[in-house]
Amino acid sequence: MRVFILGCGRVGARAAAALSPTHRVTIMDSREASFDRLPASFSGSTFVGNGIDEDDLRAANVGDADAFIAVTNGDNRNLMSAQIARELGVRQVIARVYDPVRCQIFAESGVTTISPTVTGAQALFDLVVAEDRGD
Repeated sequence: MRVFILGCGRVGARAAAALSPTHRVTIMDSREASFDRLPASFSGSTFVGNGIDEDDLRAANVGDADAFIAVTNGDNRNLMSAQIARELGVRQVIARVYDPVRCQIFAESGVTTISPTVTGAQALFDLVVAEDRGD
């Protein structure tokens, strides 16, 4: 599978490292220094560019990807790049969105969204309820 990741922060770098042994991974970030987060074992390719610039995404061959994952630190950038990737023909498009309201709105428009805010709150709730039950 060809996977394109936008954002080489902690999450993007970990995802790229985990996927690269078995998938063809390209990771894009606006800062070349961000690629220093990748381990020496990373076997994919890197691309310096702007994830909301259609020309940059085309130059990085995002349209050839089977999956696109946007995990920059900006909700707007993640959502915009996911929409562009979808328009360029990527089947599976995933965006990390911190704002739970916007996460739901974009999920309804066909972009798969992950909200650390929602999943984190749910995990905390589950731990408190489990502790209260004596689990």
